[in-house]
Amino acid sequence: MPITEAYYVQVKNVADIFEGILNAQAPGKFTQKFLYDLGFTGVNDRRFVGVLKSLGFIDEGGVPTQRYYDYLDEENSKSVLAIGIREAYGDLFAVNQKAYEMTSTQVKRKLKSLLQGKKSDAVLKKMAATFITLCSLADFSGIPKIMEKKKDDTKPDKEKVIIKESSKAKADVSKELSLKYSINIELPNTRDQLVYDAISRSIRENLL
Repeated sequence: MPITEAYYVQVKNVADIFEGILNAQAPGKFTQKFLYDLGFTGVNDRRFVGVLKSLGFIDEGGVPTQRYYDYLDEENSKSVLAIGIREAYGDLFAVNQKAYEMTSTQVKRKLKSLLQGKKSDAVLKKMAATFITLCSLADFSGIPKIMEKKKDDTKPDKEKVIIKESSKAKADVSKELSLKYSINIELPNTRDQLVYDAISRSIRENLL
């Protein structure tokens, strides 16, 4: 499972940036210039692009993903963010399913262990602060609801299924149809057996 090493220095701006994302039209690419246009002009603000990549909001080229567009639905935005956090910090949630309830100090200690002491205390502190701040903006209780909604969206239209099955049934019936002819023959009112014999012979020769 993964654990992102991306972090943001100015965590006080995180909420404002996400608010800016919600209020702005999605860009063709989420770049430093786009951040600048949102009003975040600091050098440290550039690090937020890396954070968004780790959350799965944009791809490596900065192009918004479906998760980015899902986030724009304010009804589900906090749950969408929670899904991104769970993926970005997968190893942390593997250790504690409720990692979003941990304190900054606890997160820092876990990160130090998971990253095998490769990061300095200063960096670990910033990584922990980034995680805690992101979690404060997310709704982890809403994940099952939004995942269920996505599952429902993939279900086929019942009416279309009925129509399809109905068409198939008609096709199967048409294969079983065969033509049958019914021929009525009026026999003449006669007692001459030769006449009946002639009629029977004609039927055998021409119809059977």
